[in-house]
Amino acid sequence: MNAQTNAVNAPAVPVRVTIPEPFKPLLLENWRYKFYHGGRGGGKSYAFADSILMKARQRKLFVACLREIQDSIKDSVYKLLCDRISHYQLNDYRVYEDRIDNLVTGSRIIFKGLRDQDPQKIKSLEGVDIAWIEEAQTITQKSWEILDPTIRKDGSEIWISMNRMEVNDPLWKILAANPDERTLVRKVNYYDNPFCPAELKIQAEKSKRVDYEGYCHIWLGEPLAQGDYKLINADTVREAFVPKMDGSTSPLVIGLDIARAGSDRSVFCFRRGRWCYRLHVLRGFDTVELADLATRFIKDYQPARLFLDLGNSGAGVYDILNHRGFSEVVKGVNFGGKPIARDRYKNKRAEMWDAVNQWLRQDLPVQLPEDEELFDELCGIERVKVAQDQLQLEDKEEFKKRVGRSPDKADALALTFAEPVYDTGKPKLYGNGYVTFDDLFNDAGKGTMEW
Repeated sequence: MNAQTNAVNAPAVPVRVTIPEPFKPLLLENWRYKFYHGGRGGGKSYAFADSILMKARQRKLFVACLREIQDSIKDSVYKLLCDRISHYQLNDYRVYEDRIDNLVTGSRIIFKGLRDQDPQKIKSLEGVDIAWIEEAQTITQKSWEILDPTIRKDGSEIWISMNRMEVNDPLWKILAANPDERTLVRKVNYYDNPFCPAELKIQAEKSKRVDYEGYCHIWLGEPLAQGDYKLINADTVREAFVPKMDGSTSPLVIGLDIARAGSDRSVFCFRRGRWCYRLHVLRGFDTVELADLATRFIKDYQPARLFLDLGNSGAGVYDILNHRGFSEVVKGVNFGGKPIARDRYKNKRAEMWDAVNQWLRQDLPVQLPEDEELFDELCGIERVKVAQDQLQLEDKEEFKKRVGRSPDKADALALTFAEPVYDTGKPKLYGNGYVTFDDLFNDAGKGTMEW
């Protein structure tokens, strides 16, 4: 597709720019969200940059180039835009250290990182005509929830370019997995790009021969297959969301993960054997309030154990509950403490999480409350390589940097596996759950043994 643009009264001569056909909507179609994804060599960045520069020569635009983290202007597409301006000799643009202006139309292009931006700073984007989110696979749900309603100008557009990283990338789930009538989703790979260098095509074909899985991720833009860097497989969690139980006679175990910082949550998780049926989430509760609620749960539901995280204010909650006479029920857990199987796990947290993993992978059915945050947390946690082949997981702060929140719900579930609790109960199965051999013949209502 050819797009010729003339800046009115511009000192530069007319410029002809050729943009691959899949990117035609960037220039000629109106969509609230223009979502482009794919692998290396697809030309997304060049097409986005050229389209923005051409549109900004036609009329006055306020353009924001955004990414999750931008410690300096060097982290942005600033250099790419500068290179394209030089390539096309667009002398109607002036490049500054922190922005790019068009001297004829008055268009302005700015660059920002979204993480740790307070709402007042984000409000400076309210007049944006086009927001280009680069490396969108790193954008957290929290950042999106602040940004999306801020880009509110009539006719404004949000352009998204990404190479998918994981099956549960937040923006993929929010926009592209089930696009609405205002969302354009296009996949563009190296073979769709007529300007893809021959050398890149050679590299892609070699990757296809020697490492097909890597080829699918790097060159076709498929999300990473869950391998050694992930602990829990997404399919096992989705299967656990399928309704198959409505009760269990197993003893109740409660896990309590206690907030570490202002934005974190305290979470109670209720599990009976293979049936985890409740997540109770709290914000802003102090030590005494958490102890009071735990006391009420113990009295009302009579759990066999309540395992709580001793970190931060957890020790205070533990002390209060012990003082109230619940020492036989309440057990404190130090996530960084020694595991039972010291040869296999670096710390207690890794051991508990792997117990969740094994619980999900066993042949017998399990059930979790269907919760997308729980899904993201269980499937998002990553392994850390350590010596002696011990399992170690990234800590909460590292997870929080990547995902935008702490894995509080998943840690609460993991706490229910802190120590073995003797279990003689059976889940009450239905639907997709397993049935006993007798159940195949026995109609409980009639008491017959007919087929």
